Amino acid sequence: MAGQKIGPGALVLVVGPSGAGKDTLILAAQQLLATNSVVMFPRRTVTRQASAFENNEVITPVDFDRAVEKGAYALWWRAHDQGYGISRAVDDEIRLGRTIVINVSRTIIAEARRKYQRACVVLITAPAEVLAERLAARKRDSDGDLGKRLQRAALDTDDADLVISNVGTIEENARKLAQFIGALGVS
Repeated sequence: MAGQKIGPGALVLVVGPSGAGKDTLILAAQQLLATNSVVMFPRRTVTRQASAFENNEVITPVDFDRAVEKGAYALWWRAHDQGYGISRAVDDEIRLGRTIVINVSRTIIAEARRKYQRACVVLITAPAEVLAERLAARKRDSDGDLGKRLQRAALDTDDADLVISNVGTIEENARKLAQFIGALGVS
């Protein structure tokens, strides 16, 4: 069945600039959807130190490259001098009709839309001054040059199925995200 897109479940690609609060909203939405057995929030594999606000598995750059070579990831990318991957196991979950929610780079949107029947994009964003405050406050060495990260903050909303400006309360914005995700469930 070469060329056939993976489905019938959905893949929710959460994208947005650094500091927009993607992981915070994903975690809050996960709590709101805790009783929904169709929705899954898998951990990413990342080649940088873990953060208290992220649900990542840490891997060395060498082991990451080996995993890429072995085809261990359904999707993988490099951003900000780091490697990121999503386990190939998510493909089987999507085939079973589950909805997978993951924080990814916008650079893989086109690939995901080619690979999956239902790849949905949620853009989480915030005004530049809010992003700058949040990035400065988290003091993460792997963030590198904050000025460069902020220059990349402007995102095209045309690819997004849902846009959340994350400047209200976490609860309000997480509810919007959870409602969108919950509505994707396959029965």
